[in-house]
Amino acid sequence: MEEKTPESRRVDKALKKTQISEEMAGTGRREKRYLMKIRHSAEQDFSRIMEIYSFARSFMAEHGNPNQWGPTGWPPEDLIHKDIREGRSYVCLNDEGNVIGTFFFTCGEDIEPTYRDITDGAWLDDSPYGVVHRIAGDGSEKGIGAFCINWAYEQCGHLRIDTHGDNIVMQNLVRKLGFVRCGTIYVEEDNYPRLAYEKTSWKGKAADGKN
Repeated sequence: MEEKTPESRRVDKALKKTQISEEMAGTGRREKRYLMKIRHSAEQDFSRIMEIYSFARSFMAEHGNPNQWGPTGWPPEDLIHKDIREGRSYVCLNDEGNVIGTFFFTCGEDIEPTYRDITDGAWLDDSPYGVVHRIAGDGSEKGIGAFCINWAYEQCGHLRIDTHGDNIVMQNLVRKLGFVRCGTIYVEEDNYPRLAYEKTSWKGKAADGKN
């Protein structure tokens, strides 16, 4: 059996800690509730994952962001198969165990090649980091994106993410979650610039002047 890497062991441990304890309103008692949780994607999730991406492309177009994924039909099927095969694709489940969201996540030193060149600013922290790509939800529940991003941040304590300039929904979300804009990066799938965001325990000056 192949020995797991420290990253894999850390993620596996976190996957087991998705049980959320909430206080029952008006009773003072506490109960265990299983709300959303994260697990690795499997090949049997593939069709559902592609359905969610189709929904996401339509949602983007309807909210003033038709160019991020729409023209290229992003993400392609072979890339998602690759993500699943390499253990970097994750799905978000509701309390009934249904897949309602998906995303790519990995972490390490200098892990994302497209983040090596950043303009109009600079990254805040050069330490190893995690990255989230291809995040999408099916719109069935509120807070899917926030739950997935917060989960990813908890795995590494230093997270980078990028989004299209027209994706106001995602820009507002990452700011709400404590990310700061650090500059602009470019991706391989198209010629549109991406706004680069970072969240880390290190406090520094961001490109937009906000900490």
